[in-house]
Amino acid sequence: MIETRKTIPMPVRYLINTVLVLALFGLFAGLIEGGLIDGYSTTVLSLAGINIILAVSLNVATGYLGQLPLGHAGFMAVGAYTGGIFLKGVNASDLNGPLYALAILVALVLSGVVAAIFGVLIGIPALRLRGDYLAIITLGFGEIIRVIIQNIDDVLGFEFTGGISGLKRIPSFTNFYLVLACVAATCLVIHMVMKSHHGRAILAIRENEIAAESSGINTTYYKVMAFSLSAFFAGVAGCLYAGHIGSLVPKDFGFMKSIEILVNVVLGGMGSMIGSILSASVLTILPEALRALEDYRMVAYSLALIVVMIFKPSGLMGQYDFSMSRILEKLINRGGPKAAPKAKGGEGK
Repeated sequence: MIETRKTIPMPVRYLINTVLVLALFGLFAGLIEGGLIDGYSTTVLSLAGINIILAVSLNVATGYLGQLPLGHAGFMAVGAYTGGIFLKGVNASDLNGPLYALAILVALVLSGVVAAIFGVLIGIPALRLRGDYLAIITLGFGEIIRVIIQNIDDVLGFEFTGGISGLKRIPSFTNFYLVLACVAATCLVIHMVMKSHHGRAILAIRENEIAAESSGINTTYYKVMAFSLSAFFAGVAGCLYAGHIGSLVPKDFGFMKSIEILVNVVLGGMGSMIGSILSASVLTILPEALRALEDYRMVAYSLALIVVMIFKPSGLMGQYDFSMSRILEKLINRGGPKAAPKAKGGEGK
């Protein structure tokens, strides 16, 4: 008997994911309303969500595309300042109801689009290089963005980004539910892209760029596409960060911020979305949980990173990605008809 596996149709898969997201919203809403999660914990969770968006978006360029950019903080800075300047320009603090919600939505989209444009402008020349050379040139571009933000006011002759003193009095619009919705949207869009033929082309470039190009894949197009998609969501995360902090300083988007985001990706597993989510959450919450240790908390934090890299060098999840639909399919097919054993020698002929 030939084994026939039952599969879940794609619309049902998305329905399952929607139900899971809504259940997660309901769970957190119940915990917050019940007082089990206080205001401070909600603030930490919001910051964890922003870091999740940054890690998942960088994973597109590193884990899925197989490149090593080190300028992700630059795209975050572009998104943060774009959103902050826009919201200050429209006096979002004075808006109410639908207009306020519309202003926030426009700020998020605008931040992502501007960051994606920078991603295309940087990606076209940068992605012609590979490995260490790509890391160096993207690091340079990231620092150029930070320096431009820091000094552009002197060139323009009026206050635009706030210069070295930073951009102040940004409307504080970011809350936990908005961050959670953006995390869900980011994961959904990236998942859909990677499951499409565009995603398969990106993965083919990661495995062997020469073979992919020989197969007719436009490697330059897909590399720039992945790079700009990564930059778009970094810009969205930057906008959320601006609304979370309320003020921006250029030094917050330096080289170490890019390294921090990269550590989240490497620790979780290159090419694993669930790994990026877990590592970004742990590395955001762990320093706060160890705050009682005072001077020793960063030592404990560093030791935790070293232990993971020693015993799980491929990252917490490797390249594994969680799928509820896949788990349900295994449960559905468990105990089903088995394939008939192959005949040995001349038996069964």
